[in-house]
Amino acid sequence: MVTDPQQACFEAGIKFGSLYHQFAGTPVSPDSADSLERAIADAIENQPFCESVAVDIDETALAEAVDDHGYVELTGRFMEVRMRIEYEDVVVRTEMAMADGYPLMRLVSVE
Repeated sequence: MVTDPQQACFEAGIKFGSLYHQFAGTPVSPDSADSLERAIADAIENQPFCESVAVDIDETALAEAVDDHGYVELTGRFMEVRMRIEYEDVVVRTEMAMADGYPLMRLVSVE
């Protein structure tokens, strides 16, 4: 039998998987970062049990990485993400941030 906290954590993993694999590789520039942040958050918030998503794309890092065409492909090194998942009476908070050169997705709390 799966517990509500286990299911809530599973839901968080599903949201991270779809977020990262749907948007990694998207062309982004410092000028388009704000609209892409909103698009990512809006898309993921459509999923069941997802109460909020905050996406912060590092425009300074983008500006340093853009190619001759003025953009770079979005990867985890350019963004931080926080999510709040609610399943039954369980609230799961998560984040994705760089750790040792890797975009680490982790549970912050299960309440």
